[in-house]
Amino acid sequence: MWQSYVNGLLVALGLIMAIGTQNAFVLAQSLRREHHLPVAALCIVCDAILVAAGVFGLATVLAQNPLLLAIARWGGAAFLLWYGTLALRRACSKQSLEQGDAFKVRSLRAVLLSALAVTLLNPHVYLDTVLLIGSLGAQQTEPGAYVAGAASASFLWFATLALGAAWLAPWLARPATWRLLDLLVAVMMFSVAYQLISA
Repeated sequence: MWQSYVNGLLVALGLIMAIGTQNAFVLAQSLRREHHLPVAALCIVCDAILVAAGVFGLATVLAQNPLLLAIARWGGAAFLLWYGTLALRRACSKQSLEQGDAFKVRSLRAVLLSALAVTLLNPHVYLDTVLLIGSLGAQQTEPGAYVAGAASASFLWFATLALGAAWLAPWLARPATWRLLDLLVAVMMFSVAYQLISA
């Protein structure tokens, strides 16, 4: 059970931590203290639902078809290696978090609708959260524990962004911080890919 939980936690953390539109949106709202807690809660709930749908929807299909299971296993490993390589490349480049003014909405409803759009209209959420995390979870001995681990990763990450953004802003703006973060992401992705290949 704990192995499945830890696998879900590490895979989800590795994918969530990479800076993207959803993280940038949550950070921007958090830095401005503009409905940042409801936005973080919405992202956590969306991630948990998408992971659960991927795990339990794909689990049934994969259990009935060993070929699909093999495709999911090797496809997941290939994607993790590719994703880890991208993170490693980012770790070797200069980058920082830009505190832009891209989102100037003020009402809670408008902010939450924007958060939903950023989350659900991003094709990577389906590739990463539903297909990749879901297919990996479908292969776990305890898929429920895996979902709980992935949901915990989402909670930890978005709670940290929402509650610690203002305090972390100067630190997050340094390129060296994101290089270290991307290096850790690459290590996690390569590690999980190795587990899949050697299983």
